[in-house]
Amino acid sequence: MSIVYRTFRNSDPPHLVDIWRSQPPERALAQPMTVDIFDQLILAKQYFDPHGFIVACDDNTPVGFAHAAFGPSDAGDAVSKTMGVTHLVMTKAHYQRRGIGRELLNRAEDYLRTQGAGVLYAGGVGHLNGFYLGMYGGSELPGVLESSRPAQQLFRSAGYHEIDRVVVLHRETSTFRPPVDRRLMQWRRNASLRLTNDPPPRTWWEACTTGDFAQVRFDVDVKSPAVESAAHLTFWMMETQSAAWGVQTAGLVDLATRPELQRQGLAMFLIGEAIMQLRNYGVSLVETQTMIHNTAALALYKKLGFTEVDHGSVFRKA
Repeated sequence: MSIVYRTFRNSDPPHLVDIWRSQPPERALAQPMTVDIFDQLILAKQYFDPHGFIVACDDNTPVGFAHAAFGPSDAGDAVSKTMGVTHLVMTKAHYQRRGIGRELLNRAEDYLRTQGAGVLYAGGVGHLNGFYLGMYGGSELPGVLESSRPAQQLFRSAGYHEIDRVVVLHRETSTFRPPVDRRLMQWRRNASLRLTNDPPPRTWWEACTTGDFAQVRFDVDVKSPAVESAAHLTFWMMETQSAAWGVQTAGLVDLATRPELQRQGLAMFLIGEAIMQLRNYGVSLVETQTMIHNTAALALYKKLGFTEVDHGSVFRKA
């Protein structure tokens, strides 16, 4: 076996999709993958750099790939190359455990360093989310999921260390009932819910990363004293994961409450009302993610009946 490594070519997508579809069943991977999805969510991004997409070939046929990229500037108006991330390393099943993944990772790291990255991460998370939303992970990019064991082993063996953890939570809408809480009754009298379909993106980066998905934003307006958008959250329709899981799923992101109204049950009221509305639109499952040290968010979600289904490791190379 003689493996040759090169950068992306325009003839690669059918082979890359074949590699993706050859993976063993995994909750985090959207299946079945298609060339259209791969093109829309990866190759069509205006900041896609073919030099950061490393392909391993056996007799000119791609059998594995690694994809390295960057995050946004602080203003979200451009790409910043100070921090780099290797999003995915993937090889066909019968080419695994032959050192191909490790070599792909080495070459991805070399690309990131030559472009100026001083810090290397593994698995998209937070603002390092330029690719693979809707293809891997769920409602947000969770780093490297515990359920992705080969990837966990690869990055750990290459010197990456876990610096934080993501908790992935699910809630079925069919059994949802608002918690018994007197504060919710007060908010129902003193607040109204406002819905916006496909809200405009706040930054160029947000448009690039989430603009491919249908979204709905819920705002809570307080009547007395009058406060507009006292709390808000956004859901996006996880169509690619929905196809794999067999249920219509929405991802809960961007939950925020005005500081002066926090810890008064407003976020609980907002999430509950939004879930009931989504249920009427046929959404059967809601996913959200939060960092493991965010104990207030975890307590809120668990009170609303969310259950933990996975954890993600935020990996950084020493």
